[in-house]
Amino acid sequence: MSAIAFWGAVELGLVYGFVALGVFLAFRVLDFPDLTVDGSFPLGAATAAVAITAGWNPWLACLIAALSGAACGLVTAFLNVRFGILNLLASILTMIALFSVNLRVMGRPNMAVLNQDTVITPFYDLGLPDHLVRPAILAVLILIAVLLLARFLSSDFGLAMRAAGANPRMARANGVDVGGQIYVGMALSNALTGLGGALFAQISGFADVTSGVGTIVVGLASVIVGETLFRSRSMLIALFACVIGSVIYRVAVQLALSADLLYLNPSDLNLVTAVLVALALILPKLRAGKRVAR
Repeated sequence: MSAIAFWGAVELGLVYGFVALGVFLAFRVLDFPDLTVDGSFPLGAATAAVAITAGWNPWLACLIAALSGAACGLVTAFLNVRFGILNLLASILTMIALFSVNLRVMGRPNMAVLNQDTVITPFYDLGLPDHLVRPAILAVLILIAVLLLARFLSSDFGLAMRAAGANPRMARANGVDVGGQIYVGMALSNALTGLGGALFAQISGFADVTSGVGTIVVGLASVIVGETLFRSRSMLIALFACVIGSVIYRVAVQLALSADLLYLNPSDLNLVTAVLVALALILPKLRAGKRVAR
């Protein structure tokens, strides 16, 4: 694997690090299996692409994308909390609807963002090679997101959200508005995913309605890999583990596709993804089995 391919994988891993943070918030903090991300990710890319091609500031485009993602999370939470629809089914319904919404937003299946100013454009004059500028800026952005999210989850409101996810009945008994926590948590989760979609569109140069297919698998794989490698009760370390897991996952995929001995093609991406996720799920159980045997 060449250096450019490696840094390209790191770059993509950092972008999907936002998705991993969103998935962690939904699955681990709220205990809410959320497939909305498969729709909110391309929606973030679509809204950002439309805004940037219309001449809007790329940072403002990222904000709009995050708000669009948050709206998706609120829809899923509304279906679950207000009407009692099973959380998984509510997220599937929102995800299906978002495919049509994304087509409406762009007016076509895909849209190019090439030759447009992005959030990375002003930093190309720093003197670093282009393939290093993007990962460096993305690393700074994901660091800010991790620190802010860790601070939020350590606040009184964040602790109430964690309690609502861990034990809803006990949380209600202690005066926590569990429904309200689900609304906020789902909005924040999909806002992070929408922001990731916006950055993906600006980094890759296009937005596509199918770019969200398998996003939830990538996010889950990142969380599982991170938790497998870094076991800690610290929320800050757990969040950093998600991002590191996302980068490791992308580098592993790139290595698998670049290895001539494996005879894999880019079309085998889904196969590689399934194998890596399966290994990430199996390894902790094998490790636990060895401890029991001892």
